[in-house]
Amino acid sequence: MTESPFSDGARRREPIFFVPFVVVALVAALLAVHAVLTQSSAGTQDAAMRELAFMPARLTLWIWPDRLGGEPLEGGAKVWTLFTYALLHGSWGHVILNSIWLIAFGPPVARRFGSGRFLAFCALTAVAGALAHWASDPMDFSPLIGASAADSGLMAAAARFIFQPGAPLGDPRDFSGLVIEAGDERPAPSLRELLRERRAVIFIAIWMVLNLVFGAGAQALGASQAPVAWIAHVGGFVVGLLAFPLFDRPLRRQAP
Repeated sequence: MTESPFSDGARRREPIFFVPFVVVALVAALLAVHAVLTQSSAGTQDAAMRELAFMPARLTLWIWPDRLGGEPLEGGAKVWTLFTYALLHGSWGHVILNSIWLIAFGPPVARRFGSGRFLAFCALTAVAGALAHWASDPMDFSPLIGASAADSGLMAAAARFIFQPGAPLGDPRDFSGLVIEAGDERPAPSLRELLRERRAVIFIAIWMVLNLVFGAGAQALGASQAPVAWIAHVGGFVVGLLAFPLFDRPLRRQAP
Protein backbone atom coordinates (compact mmCIF):
# COMPACT_ATOMS: atom_id res chain seq x y z
CA MET A 1 0.00 0.00 0.00
CA THR A 2 1.34 3.43 -0.93
CA GLU A 3 1.67 5.81 2.00
CA SER A 4 0.36 9.35 1.67
CA PRO A 5 2.82 12.20 2.43
CA PHE A 6 0.32 13.42 5.01
CA SER A 7 -0.15 10.07 6.79
CA ASP A 8 0.81 9.55 10.44
CA GLY A 9 3.79 7.43 9.37
CA ALA A 10 5.20 10.25 7.28
CA ARG A 11 4.75 12.73 10.10
CA ARG A 12 6.66 10.51 12.49
CA ARG A 13 9.68 10.73 10.20
CA GLU A 14 9.87 14.50 10.72
CA PRO A 15 9.92 15.07 14.51
CA ILE A 16 9.80 18.86 14.25
CA PHE A 17 8.77 19.44 17.87
CA PHE A 18 10.99 16.81 19.46
CA VAL A 19 13.78 18.37 21.52
CA PRO A 20 16.80 16.04 21.83
CA PHE A 21 18.14 15.38 25.31
CA VAL A 22 21.45 17.15 24.59
CA VAL A 23 19.58 20.40 23.88
CA VAL A 24 17.46 20.06 27.02
CA ALA A 25 20.60 19.33 29.07
CA LEU A 26 22.42 22.35 27.65
CA VAL A 27 19.49 24.67 28.39
CA ALA A 28 19.23 23.21 31.90
CA ALA A 29 22.96 23.82 32.44
CA LEU A 30 22.69 27.48 31.39
CA LEU A 31 19.71 28.04 33.68
CA ALA A 32 21.36 26.19 36.58
CA VAL A 33 24.59 28.19 36.33
CA HIS A 34 22.68 31.46 36.35
CA ALA A 35 20.44 30.33 39.22
CA VAL A 36 23.43 29.33 41.35
CA LEU A 37 25.25 32.60 40.69
CA THR A 38 22.21 34.76 41.41
CA GLN A 39 21.94 33.09 44.82
CA SER A 40 25.67 33.46 45.52
CA SER A 41 27.46 36.25 47.30
CA ALA A 42 28.80 39.27 45.47
CA GLY A 43 32.32 37.95 45.99
CA THR A 44 31.48 34.63 44.34
CA GLN A 45 29.83 36.41 41.43
CA ASP A 46 32.89 38.63 40.96
CA ALA A 47 35.18 35.59 41.10
CA ALA A 48 33.09 33.78 38.48
CA MET A 49 33.26 36.83 36.24
CA ARG A 50 37.04 37.06 36.61
CA GLU A 51 37.64 33.35 35.99
CA LEU A 52 34.99 32.54 33.37
CA ALA A 53 34.10 35.71 31.44
CA PHE A 54 36.14 36.58 28.35
CA MET A 55 38.08 39.86 28.42
CA PRO A 56 39.74 40.75 25.11
CA ALA A 57 42.57 42.78 26.66
CA ARG A 58 43.63 39.83 28.80
CA LEU A 59 44.29 37.77 25.69
CA THR A 60 46.02 40.69 23.95
CA LEU A 61 48.36 41.36 26.85
CA TRP A 62 49.21 37.66 27.05
CA ILE A 63 50.17 37.60 23.37
CA TRP A 64 51.93 41.01 23.41
CA PRO A 65 53.18 41.57 26.97
CA ASP A 66 55.23 44.57 25.80
CA ARG A 67 52.04 46.60 26.07
CA LEU A 68 52.55 46.31 29.84
CA GLY A 69 56.21 47.22 29.58
CA GLY A 70 57.31 43.65 29.06
CA GLU A 71 55.85 42.41 32.34
CA PRO A 72 53.79 39.18 32.28
CA LEU A 73 50.06 39.58 32.68
CA GLU A 74 48.88 38.66 36.16
CA GLY A 75 46.70 35.56 35.99
CA GLY A 76 47.68 34.78 32.40
CA ALA A 77 45.38 34.74 29.41
CA LYS A 78 42.77 32.39 30.92
CA VAL A 79 42.28 30.93 27.45
CA TRP A 80 39.44 28.71 28.69
CA THR A 81 37.31 31.86 28.91
CA LEU A 82 37.08 31.79 25.09
CA PHE A 83 34.43 29.13 25.74
CA THR A 84 33.30 29.45 29.36
CA TYR A 85 31.98 32.99 28.88
CA ALA A 86 29.02 31.41 27.08
CA LEU A 87 27.90 29.80 30.35
CA LEU A 88 27.41 33.16 32.08
CA HIS A 89 24.54 35.61 31.62
CA GLY A 90 23.77 39.06 32.90
CA SER A 91 20.12 38.57 33.84
CA TRP A 92 17.24 36.11 33.77
CA GLY A 93 15.95 37.80 30.63
CA HIS A 94 19.34 37.29 28.98
CA VAL A 95 19.60 33.57 29.75
CA ILE A 96 15.94 32.88 28.95
CA LEU A 97 16.21 34.60 25.57
CA ASN A 98 19.32 32.59 24.68
CA SER A 99 17.60 29.41 25.86
CA ILE A 100 14.61 30.12 23.62
CA TRP A 101 16.88 30.50 20.59
CA LEU A 102 18.70 27.33 21.57
CA ILE A 103 15.44 25.37 21.76
CA ALA A 104 14.26 26.89 18.46
CA PHE A 105 17.34 26.10 16.35
CA GLY A 106 19.21 23.46 18.36
CA PRO A 107 16.95 20.40 17.83
CA PRO A 108 17.31 19.98 14.03
CA VAL A 109 21.07 20.54 14.26
CA ALA A 110 21.42 18.13 17.21
CA ARG A 111 19.43 15.44 15.40
CA ARG A 112 21.60 15.85 12.34
CA PHE A 113 25.01 16.06 14.06
CA GLY A 114 24.49 13.78 17.05
CA SER A 115 25.20 14.86 20.63
CA GLY A 116 29.00 14.89 20.51
CA ARG A 117 29.29 16.85 17.28
CA PHE A 118 26.53 19.19 18.43
CA LEU A 119 28.37 20.14 21.63
CA ALA A 120 31.67 20.52 19.77
CA PHE A 121 29.96 22.75 17.21
CA CYS A 122 28.48 24.94 19.97
CA ALA A 123 31.91 25.24 21.56
CA LEU A 124 33.56 26.17 18.25
CA THR A 125 31.03 28.89 17.43
CA ALA A 126 31.28 30.27 20.97
CA VAL A 127 35.06 30.52 20.55
CA ALA A 128 34.60 32.10 17.11
CA GLY A 129 32.32 34.72 18.64
CA ALA A 130 34.87 35.52 21.34
CA LEU A 131 37.68 35.87 18.80
CA ALA A 132 35.57 38.11 16.57
CA HIS A 133 34.82 40.30 19.58
CA TRP A 134 38.52 40.33 20.49
CA ALA A 135 39.50 41.37 16.96
CA SER A 136 37.05 44.28 17.08
CA ASP A 137 38.51 45.74 20.31
CA PRO A 138 41.64 43.91 21.49
CA MET A 139 42.28 46.23 24.46
CA ASP A 140 38.79 46.06 25.94
CA PHE A 141 38.68 44.93 29.58
CA SER A 142 34.89 44.68 29.65
CA PRO A 143 33.74 41.08 30.21
CA LEU A 144 31.93 39.27 27.41
CA ILE A 145 29.22 36.83 28.58
CA GLY A 146 26.30 34.93 27.05
CA ALA A 147 25.59 32.06 24.66
CA SER A 148 24.43 34.29 21.80
CA ALA A 149 27.40 33.50 19.55
CA ALA A 150 26.73 29.76 19.87
CA ASP A 151 23.02 30.39 19.20
CA SER A 152 24.00 32.34 16.10
CA GLY A 153 26.15 29.44 14.94
CA LEU A 154 23.19 27.08 15.34
CA MET A 155 21.01 29.41 13.28
CA ALA A 156 23.63 29.34 10.53
CA ALA A 157 23.94 25.55 10.69
CA ALA A 158 20.17 25.14 10.47
CA ALA A 159 20.09 27.46 7.46
CA ARG A 160 22.38 25.02 5.64
CA PHE A 161 19.62 22.39 5.38
CA ILE A 162 16.19 23.54 6.64
CA PHE A 163 15.25 25.13 3.30
CA GLN A 164 15.74 22.02 1.16
CA PRO A 165 12.76 19.94 -0.04
CA GLY A 166 11.28 17.88 2.76
CA ALA A 167 12.73 20.05 5.54
CA PRO A 168 10.50 22.18 7.80
CA LEU A 169 11.05 25.33 5.71
CA GLY A 170 11.48 23.55 2.37
CA ASP A 171 9.40 24.22 -0.72
CA PRO A 172 5.80 23.27 0.24
CA ARG A 173 5.19 22.12 -3.33
CA ASP A 174 7.77 19.32 -2.96
CA PHE A 175 6.63 16.61 -0.54
CA SER A 176 9.08 13.93 -1.68
CA GLY A 177 11.34 14.54 1.31
CA LEU A 178 8.53 13.69 3.72
CA VAL A 179 8.17 10.26 2.13
CA ILE A 180 11.81 9.40 1.47
CA GLU A 181 13.52 10.82 4.52
CA ALA A 182 13.26 13.63 7.04
CA GLY A 183 14.56 17.01 6.00
CA ASP A 184 17.34 17.00 8.58
CA GLU A 185 18.51 13.60 7.28
CA ARG A 186 19.01 14.55 3.64
CA PRO A 187 22.43 15.59 2.25
CA ALA A 188 22.87 19.34 2.62
CA PRO A 189 23.53 21.55 -0.39
CA SER A 190 26.92 23.14 -0.82
CA LEU A 191 27.39 26.72 0.31
CA ARG A 192 27.34 27.87 -3.31
CA GLU A 193 24.04 26.04 -3.89
CA LEU A 194 22.65 27.44 -0.65
CA LEU A 195 23.37 30.98 -1.76
CA ARG A 196 21.28 30.34 -4.87
CA GLU A 197 18.28 29.47 -2.69
CA ARG A 198 16.20 32.63 -2.36
CA ARG A 199 14.68 31.83 1.03
CA ALA A 200 18.05 30.98 2.54
CA VAL A 201 19.56 34.24 1.27
CA ILE A 202 16.60 36.21 2.66
CA PHE A 203 16.97 34.46 6.03
CA ILE A 204 20.71 35.27 6.20
CA ALA A 205 20.16 38.88 5.09
CA ILE A 206 17.38 39.48 7.62
CA TRP A 207 19.48 37.93 10.39
CA MET A 208 22.43 40.18 9.56
CA VAL A 209 20.30 43.34 9.41
CA LEU A 210 18.44 42.60 12.64
CA ASN A 211 21.67 41.73 14.40
CA LEU A 212 23.24 45.01 13.29
CA VAL A 213 20.19 47.10 14.23
CA PHE A 214 19.66 45.39 17.57
CA GLY A 215 23.37 45.39 18.40
CA ALA A 216 23.84 49.06 17.55
CA GLY A 217 20.58 50.33 19.04
CA ALA A 218 19.58 48.03 21.92
CA GLN A 219 21.28 50.10 24.61
CA ALA A 220 20.10 53.41 23.15
CA LEU A 221 16.52 52.12 23.00
CA GLY A 222 16.67 50.84 26.58
CA ALA A 223 16.35 47.18 25.53
CA SER A 224 19.68 46.35 27.17
CA GLN A 225 21.59 47.86 30.07
CA ALA A 226 24.94 46.88 28.57
CA PRO A 227 26.35 47.08 25.03
CA VAL A 228 25.34 44.14 22.84
CA ALA A 229 28.36 42.26 21.45
CA TRP A 230 26.85 41.98 17.98
CA ILE A 231 30.23 41.34 16.35
CA ALA A 232 30.52 38.16 18.45
CA HIS A 233 27.14 37.09 17.04
CA VAL A 234 28.42 37.64 13.51
CA GLY A 235 31.57 35.65 14.26
CA GLY A 236 29.53 32.70 15.53
CA PHE A 237 27.15 32.86 12.57
CA VAL A 238 29.84 33.06 9.89
CA VAL A 239 31.90 30.22 11.36
CA GLY A 240 28.75 28.16 11.84
CA LEU A 241 27.88 28.65 8.18
CA LEU A 242 31.38 27.72 6.98
CA ALA A 243 32.18 24.94 9.45
CA PHE A 244 28.90 23.06 8.99
CA PRO A 245 30.35 20.40 6.60
CA LEU A 246 33.05 19.51 9.14
CA PHE A 247 30.41 18.40 11.65
CA ASP A 248 27.84 16.95 9.29
CA ARG A 249 27.79 13.15 9.36
CA PRO A 250 29.70 11.61 6.41
CA LEU A 251 26.77 9.68 4.91
CA ARG A 252 24.67 12.82 4.91
CA ARG A 253 27.33 14.76 3.04
CA GLN A 254 27.16 12.36 0.08
CA ALA A 255 24.90 13.12 -2.83
CA PRO A 256 21.81 10.89 -3.09
